[in-house]
Amino acid sequence: MGGLSIWHWIIVLVVVLLVFGTKRLRNAGKDLGEAVKGFKEGMRDPDEKPPGQIGAERESGSKSESERDRAQH
Repeated sequence: MGGLSIWHWIIVLVVVLLVFGTKRLRNAGKDLGEAVKGFKEGMRDPDEKPPGQIGAERESGSKSESERDRAQH
C-alpha cells in the first residue's frame, strides 16, 4: 500500500471529468471562488478600510483644505 503514482492521479482525473463533465467542474470552481471571497469579506471588520481607500481619503482631505484656503483669501 504505497503512495499513489502519477498514473493513478491521471486515471482519477479522467474518471472525474467523465462523470462530472468540464462545465459542471467549471461551475463548481467558480462557486468555490465566490464562497472564499465572501468568507474573506465577512471576516473583515466593517470599520476597517482597505489600504487603497485610506490613501484616497487623505488626498481628498488635502484638496479640500487647499480649496478652503483659496476661498478665505
